[in-house]
Amino acid sequence: MQAIDVLSFGMGDIGSLNRPVMLVGLEGWFDVASAATQAVNAFTSADHAVIVGTIDPDPFYDFTQQRPHVTIDDDIREIVWPTNEFVLQRSGPAPDGGPGQRDVVGLIGVEPHLNWRTYVDAIITVAVAMGCEAVVTVGSAAEALPHTRTPPVTGSTATAGLASRLGLSQPSYQGITGVAGVLNAELEARDIPSISLRVGIPHYLMNAEHPMAVAALVRHLGHVLDVPTSEWMGGDISNQIDSWREVHDEITANDDQLRMYVRMLEAEFDRRAEAQIPTADDLGDQFEEFLKDQRDD
Repeated sequence: MQAIDVLSFGMGDIGSLNRPVMLVGLEGWFDVASAATQAVNAFTSADHAVIVGTIDPDPFYDFTQQRPHVTIDDDIREIVWPTNEFVLQRSGPAPDGGPGQRDVVGLIGVEPHLNWRTYVDAIITVAVAMGCEAVVTVGSAAEALPHTRTPPVTGSTATAGLASRLGLSQPSYQGITGVAGVLNAELEARDIPSISLRVGIPHYLMNAEHPMAVAALVRHLGHVLDVPTSEWMGGDISNQIDSWREVHDEITANDDQLRMYVRMLEAEFDRRAEAQIPTADDLGDQFEEFLKDQRDD
């Protein structure tokens, strides 16, 4: 099976893109509390975003695990299958005649069960066809973090130039991995710049929602990539954060041992926060300079 067999893709008359970058967020193992997919959606949910491609779900899922859904609309029954859609959000020209904010190609989908190599090939096929200068995989993972602190966004890259410029680590993890890990390894093999970013989710509340973590990812990506976000980061995000903070506080307040554990996490978090990684603005400047050098070459 080849990528072309499962990929429905066409750029139509969209014209040339402005320094596009692909963001990938997949439901599943690397999307605790749906923080990663919500963050990618923030960059691809504006009214002018368009779907430019889809991946056929049939070869990739065990439908006894990832079951489709039945919907009824006006007495018409429809089966809704797992979707993997490539969405293009154009940023438009800069008002001052400058380079403008870069365009974003987002893939929001579901981590497949089968045929991972074909799935990864389909992603890379679209990235290359659309001239994406880099691919950024976005994830969220359960970590020993207190819910009372803004979770840090950490990252790694196998691209040596990006690692040195951005002060990111090169991948050192050994063990089981997900599709994001396979994708990043294949991008490295093909000399396509890639970054893996993730945000931590308090492991003792991983079944709840965490808009604070989503907002942290969105802010970080927005600064680093110099791309606009949708209305998701509008006025109601503060209300969402406050509402869920009340829920989280109530859960911990009713458990003496958990409350003591959170205090221990807070002390450790504050101690480690003294050694800060570069700011998002600094990372954004260095990332843009790296990609500019790639274009010059």
